[in-house]
Amino acid sequence: MLRHKLLYLSFGLVLLAGCKPPEDATKPDAAATTNPAPEPEPEPEPAKLEVSTGECDETQTAISKQADERAKPYGILPHLDKNFADMKISWLIKEGPYQEYIVEPEAEFFGRCNDAGCFQFAAPTEVIAAAVEASITDEGHDAAKLGKALGLPAENMDGPLRMLTLDLRASKTCVRLPVDDDPGVWKCKSEDDTDCFKFGGYTSGGVPELLAINAPVAIAEVREIP
Repeated sequence: MLRHKLLYLSFGLVLLAGCKPPEDATKPDAAATTNPAPEPEPEPEPAKLEVSTGECDETQTAISKQADERAKPYGILPHLDKNFADMKISWLIKEGPYQEYIVEPEAEFFGRCNDAGCFQFAAPTEVIAAAVEASITDEGHDAAKLGKALGLPAENMDGPLRMLTLDLRASKTCVRLPVDDDPGVWKCKSEDDTDCFKFGGYTSGGVPELLAINAPVAIAEVREIP
């Protein structure tokens, strides 16, 4: 009986040994470990404004379409592509009005306001920044030089200033070509006037401009210009 048990146990050990998987079967596939990692997908380009007016209400959309029709074949979208590639806009304001109309009343939007909204003229940030840097002197900035560079009256640039900058992608502010009846337009009194409004998206000095409606104060960058 003991002999039969020993034979049975020996036979069982042989079976167990025979069931052991081959060593190669436990190793990972060499081809699987050498496959290169997939290349990361390129980051999508920042989205541009999809319509000529940005996020405007019905009234501003209609005005923008009329302005585009008047400027045809130009318009706000070609204007943005040509002059506002980084979608950043800037403008200058005197320190006094900045404190009186923005800081003290804790204004929500920049610009001249009426029942239709708040209207702010703006130019490409890089243009404003370059004009400011070129006007800086040891005593502050040269108001006449800055005004001439931007096609604005020198008195508008006199004294301490604030440079406001807004990213249109972040703010989704309504923008369009300015028109003659917009608040803040300096209307020409004669054909010889130079420091006055000219339709078409440029100041009388040739600086690109647009009108921003309800540009938010909260997310604007502010720089002091002595």
